[in-house]
Amino acid sequence: MPPKFDKSDGELLYVQVSDFVREKIYSKDWGVDEPIPSEHELMEMLQLSRGTVQKGIRQLVDEGLLVQQRGRGTFVVQPVMARPTSNNLLSFGESMSKQGVKYTTKVVKCEVRPSEPLCSENLQIELGSLFLYLCRVRYVRRRAVMFIESHLNLLACPGLEKVDFEHESLFAAVERTSRHKIGRSEMVYTARTAGKVRGGYLECDEHAPVLELDQLVRLDDGTPFEWGSVWLPANRCVISNETRRA
Repeated sequence: MPPKFDKSDGELLYVQVSDFVREKIYSKDWGVDEPIPSEHELMEMLQLSRGTVQKGIRQLVDEGLLVQQRGRGTFVVQPVMARPTSNNLLSFGESMSKQGVKYTTKVVKCEVRPSEPLCSENLQIELGSLFLYLCRVRYVRRRAVMFIESHLNLLACPGLEKVDFEHESLFAAVERTSRHKIGRSEMVYTARTAGKVRGGYLECDEHAPVLELDQLVRLDDGTPFEWGSVWLPANRCVISNETRRA
């Protein structure tokens, strides 16, 4: 079924088109360096005029989320800033606890789903294999400070879908169910605007700046168990890192 656009709430239709495409990218349905559907495909999918679709896409091009290449199509932009980590790997929860920051966690989604191509590729599982889609909001002093969106490998961590993630940390649950230690992570930082969905979870304006930490985390045997993103409101979180010159 095509998505439904509300024409009665006073919001411009092209803004709703931008929200739809942004959500597809943020949810990893449409991946980096891959072409999104063409204008004609989007017109048919959304049942909207060409001008409305073009204006919605243009807004995302202006945001830097998409790039248009003549004769090839419109592509999701590849982030250009990555920071390899050489220090000890800690989850955000472990890092906050180590600093003495008290926080609470609320699970807003915990669903077992069949994997799409991007998820299968990153978690190295067969297409259609079941994975756990887990979304959590973390609060400090009753304010949302991060939205954590995880695609989790159930083949590597059987029983993970039964965990109470409001009271047990993800890393602890993964080590318990997989019987492996956490190994290493690969991370990319990207500046974004929140968008409606994540802005709602983070209790900020949809156009507010946020930092997305895209990460792939592996067990000590190299098996990827988590692929996802951590979303941080720019005005509430600071990430610091200490390094030493060799």
